[in-house]
Amino acid sequence: MADAQRYSSYKYFNIFFPEQYQYVAHVEINRPDKMNAFFEAMWLELGQIFTQLSHDSSVRAIVLSGAGDKAFTTGLDVKFASQGLLAEKKVADAAREAFELRRHIASFQDCITAVERCEKPVICIMHGLALGLAVDLSVATDVRLASADFRCAVKEVDVGLAADIGTLSRLPKAVGNYGWVKEVALTARFFLADEAKEVGFVNAVYKDKEETVRRGLEMAGLMARKSPVAVQGTKELLNYSRDHSVEDGLRYTAVWNAAALQTKDIQAAMLSGLQKRIPTFEKL
Repeated sequence: MADAQRYSSYKYFNIFFPEQYQYVAHVEINRPDKMNAFFEAMWLELGQIFTQLSHDSSVRAIVLSGAGDKAFTTGLDVKFASQGLLAEKKVADAAREAFELRRHIASFQDCITAVERCEKPVICIMHGLALGLAVDLSVATDVRLASADFRCAVKEVDVGLAADIGTLSRLPKAVGNYGWVKEVALTARFFLADEAKEVGFVNAVYKDKEETVRRGLEMAGLMARKSPVAVQGTKELLNYSRDHSVEDGLRYTAVWNAAALQTKDIQAAMLSGLQKRIPTFEKL
C-alpha cells in the first residue's frame, strides 16, 4: 500500500488508499463549500498529485471524485479568475501581454494534462453539477462514470471565451461525434446523465454518488490486480494510437512490446490461469 503520509501536505485534495482495494488511490477534490470550484493553487496541486501518483510504484489505478453532494466541480472560481487570469489588462504592449497569457494558459493546460499523462489508469466519478473545467478535467481521464443527478455543460461561451484547457481538443475524440460536441460547446446548454451515456461521454450511470464511487473503486481494483506492465502499456498505446494513424500506432506498439514482452508477468499470468489462482505481480 502507498504511504499516505507522503500525500498529506495537499490542501485542496484528499488522497485515500482504500484498504479493500490494493494498489488503488482515491483522489477527492476538497472544496465542497465552493462546489469544488478551482483557482490557481488547486490546479497546480492537481498537477503535482498526478505526477506523484504516476511515479508511485504502490499505485496502479486511480479514482477521481469531488467532495460533497452538490458538484463534481463547477469549474473555474469566477471570483478568483476575475482578479487574476481574466482581469482587465492595462499594458502598453499587447504582444507582450499575449506572451504572458500564453505562458499562463499553457501552465494551466499542463496541470490538467498531468492527469492524462499519468501512467496509471484514471477513473472519473461525476455527480451533481459538472461545469466548464469539469469537462476539461474529465476528458483527460480514461473512464468516466456518472450518478443519476449528473448535470453537465461546456459553459465557456457563456463567459465570453472558447474553452482552452482541453475540452475542444479531447471531447470530440472521447465521444466521436463532432456535431454533438459543437452543439453543446456553442450553446453551453446542459446535458444530463442519460444523454452523456448515449453519446459515449460516460461509460455508465448509477443511482447516486455513493454507488458511483463504489463502482469506480471496484473497477480500479480490478485494473490494479492486472500486470502493471500490461495495464500501463495498454494505456500508453491506446492514447498514442488515438492521436496517430493506424500505421504509426502499429509501429509504436511493435517497438513498445519488443521490450514489454520480455516481462515475467506473462509467465505469471499464464501459470495462474492454469493453476486457477489469482496472480501477483511485482511493483513497477
